Amino acid sequence: MPHQEKKRRLLEEDRSSNDAVTASNDLLASFGALGVDVLGNVYGFLPLDNIMCSRRINKKSMEAVKNTVVPPADFRVGSVGNYNAMNVMAEALPNLQQINIANLAIGHKYAEGEDPNEGHAAYTANQITHDINIISNFRKLRILTIEFAPLNGRYPVLFNSFPLLQKFTIKHCPTLKFDLDMLAGLPLLKELHYWDNPCLIGNINSLRVLKDTLEKVTIVHSNVEGNFMDLADFPYLKKLDLRCTVVTGDIRDIDENDFSSLEQLTLPNGVYGGIGHEFQRISDGTDLVRAIYLLSKQRPALNMELEFLWYARLSEDSPDWYASLDEDDIPDSPPFRVMFAQAGSRVGYRWWTDFEPCEVNWLDPEPDRDSSCYEKYIEDLGKIGGVDFYRGFHQPPTEEEYRERWLAQQERHGAPYDYDY
Repeated sequence: MPHQEKKRRLLEEDRSSNDAVTASNDLLASFGALGVDVLGNVYGFLPLDNIMCSRRINKKSMEAVKNTVVPPADFRVGSVGNYNAMNVMAEALPNLQQINIANLAIGHKYAEGEDPNEGHAAYTANQITHDINIISNFRKLRILTIEFAPLNGRYPVLFNSFPLLQKFTIKHCPTLKFDLDMLAGLPLLKELHYWDNPCLIGNINSLRVLKDTLEKVTIVHSNVEGNFMDLADFPYLKKLDLRCTVVTGDIRDIDENDFSSLEQLTLPNGVYGGIGHEFQRISDGTDLVRAIYLLSKQRPALNMELEFLWYARLSEDSPDWYASLDEDDIPDSPPFRVMFAQAGSRVGYRWWTDFEPCEVNWLDPEPDRDSSCYEKYIEDLGKIGGVDFYRGFHQPPTEEEYRERWLAQQERHGAPYDYDY
């Protein structure tokens, strides 16, 4: 009896083994029957490393990998090893859709572009040079990021090689020279993010070639100029951030039909209503705040960073401006900076020094005590900070009023406040 049971078990194992071999052979036959295009589509679902390994299976797999369109997945060229990998992929996997060009190892750089900074070129003359032009092989790029990359001069290849590019980011590249006119070679661009690139120049008007595609524009710390209103009729523009540029304009020019899709607006100090805008009279500051407040009420979905980022200040050339009597300027320098304040749904503004504010000037009425938002209003009211030195002042005191209060403080305390910051 045990002998018969053992024989039966061996027969079943042998049958299972034969079934497995048959299934394996069927699978191999099915794999071999796949065309290059179909196989390329299958590879498109694999991680990048696996796709590159697949090209070694046979000649057909190598051709399939070359046809594979790789879904966006961040490939960062931040080392010599990854640069070498990019060099291989430029031929083996040219349909990459996303790439990040970053800093290489110490002692390595990319070849100088056109019109390089001669001082920087001399400083890096002994470094090992790598060709950046190989990136032009990736014609199907959708996302290109360049950050902290050792690029020196102009590189037209970055702007005329990617007709399908949708998102273009350049950050912290102090010697990379380019201008907004070069974007004409990127007809499908939706997002443009340029941070801290002092050699970026051009007029904001050059973006009009992308009027029907642009959705997000961030240009911060550059020499870009023009009037921000040149983008007012862009139908899909959701975000516009132009901080620390020389762009000008006036938010009072924004009509109800302008910037129809805009959700976030951050403007430089050269714009009336921009962050850090300088005005000539105390009364101008009040008018400015009211203009921004009116725009925010007309566009409730528009985020202008009013509570945390926005401020404006009185120019030192103003006839209303005067110097602090405190040599250290703390805590009672004149409150010549105007900022928004918010408690719950209630919005107001107040004048500030670096440390102490004046009283809040409320632009909205206090919420009804029986309303659902009253509790939140009272809670936030305790967080926005009290008033000490400028108690009772809703705008900066005159120079005479400031002097009187400052001298009175000295009499009370015998010396300026001793703050330990």
